[in-house]
Amino acid sequence: MTQVDSEFIEDLMIRLSSYRWTCKNRLEMKKSNSKIVIDEENKLTFDNEEQLYAHFSKDIELLEDEFLKWRSSQDLPEEDFVQYEEQLSMLLDDPDEVWVDEETISGSALTIFLKAFETDDDQELFHVAVAYMADNQPSFIYLHFPTRDLNLVERYQRGDFVYSRAHIMAPQGALEGDALSEGELLASGLYEAMLLVRSSSDLPESEFKSYAELREEAIQEADEIWRNTDSMGNVLVSFIKDFHDVEEDLHYVAVTVEDTPTNSHALLFSFPTKDVNLLERYRHGENLQAEEVIQESSH
Repeated sequence: MTQVDSEFIEDLMIRLSSYRWTCKNRLEMKKSNSKIVIDEENKLTFDNEEQLYAHFSKDIELLEDEFLKWRSSQDLPEEDFVQYEEQLSMLLDDPDEVWVDEETISGSALTIFLKAFETDDDQELFHVAVAYMADNQPSFIYLHFPTRDLNLVERYQRGDFVYSRAHIMAPQGALEGDALSEGELLASGLYEAMLLVRSSSDLPESEFKSYAELREEAIQEADEIWRNTDSMGNVLVSFIKDFHDVEEDLHYVAVTVEDTPTNSHALLFSFPTKDVNLLERYRHGENLQAEEVIQESSH
């Protein structure tokens, strides 16, 4: 698996939680002054759908040819695809996996969304979408389709693997009640970044859960509370408490995201550490007093 920058994962999290859609078959578009805006920064603005599809026609044809070549004759008939159109927004809002493919179309990055759906007959059903991304949003859908063919789905697990839902496998350090245990992208990206810079001599991730009972006290009776705004505008608040009375050099850190209007906090993840250098990474921004923070009981 290719390691992906945590800022990209944070960007994706924001996109997944805040996008707006106008669905029309394969096309997702924003309209401004009757123009179709796909990517303003790269001057992909069109007067009408004919111009739009003329621009993307070669890429669409390549991807459709690929799909038809790999598709099984035993799979869902194409005439039934319309019955599954409503799955597209659910797929993009809450995917099971996200991949970024920079090889299939030269000079372009395709973002591939995959999701499994429950069915009344208990048969496997998946939905796949291949999208163009702009401003951290899918602005054009090249291709999307439902399928019961796992082998076909595996064809689209290509490029850089950037996200997998927690039900596939939650990190060892995920605890009940935090966003990490639910596979939220912001929590997952920040947690993975923490593991990368953590000292190899620090407490092993496999032991994190044995310190879980310290989490509540670390939040409610924190020795230090730090507020910092990241590059994507997320307001992160870290609670730090010294537990040297429990174990020598032990600290516990809880990382939350702040809802600025209410000054409440949703728990992203938490961890124990004896790594002084790691602690310093969470001592950035504004140093708060504990009584100034209202802790949200759940996120």
